[in-house]
Amino acid sequence: MKSTLIIALLAIAGAANATTYNIDPSHTYPSFEADHKGMSLWRGKFNKSSGTVTMDRAAKTGSMEIVIDTASVDFGHDKMNSHARAEDIFNVEKFPTAVYKGKSFRFEGDKLVAVDGELTMLGVTKPLQLKVNRFKCAQDARLKREVCGADASAEFKRSDFGLNFGLPTFSPEVKLAIQVEAIAADGPAAN
Repeated sequence: MKSTLIIALLAIAGAANATTYNIDPSHTYPSFEADHKGMSLWRGKFNKSSGTVTMDRAAKTGSMEIVIDTASVDFGHDKMNSHARAEDIFNVEKFPTAVYKGKSFRFEGDKLVAVDGELTMLGVTKPLQLKVNRFKCAQDARLKREVCGADASAEFKRSDFGLNFGLPTFSPEVKLAIQVEAIAADGPAAN
């Protein structure tokens, strides 16, 4: 009984040291590249995303939930944007969001190097690990709060999520890159 109480108290103490960060949508852009008939790579991004990250750097733990507005897809080409929103690609009417839930953070020393989680797209959920290529937290003088930023990447097959448009002419492999900044939720309000 005593050991169970100690474990519970340690868990509560660990949770108390976690910081929640709100995704800054003006500095966060999930982007991707996909094959175009083997001739070139089409690159696009999503212009609207939201979510939170909870992290305890001392305990080397964390979780996150990022919600991507699929209707905000942007190839820099109006006709392609319109087609990407259609039923045979992102089907934004039926599936207005894609969601990444990071369940476990991996650290090497004090450096965040990966997030293990799940991506839900087109109603299908699959495991997806994000490789963290760059990570930094610092106090922002203007916001008077801690801000963390990262550059992360992953690869997956879009066909695993039912996004089969153009197969086999277009390869199913997709490279995902995410630039993200998040602002600590606690602390004084921004000026």
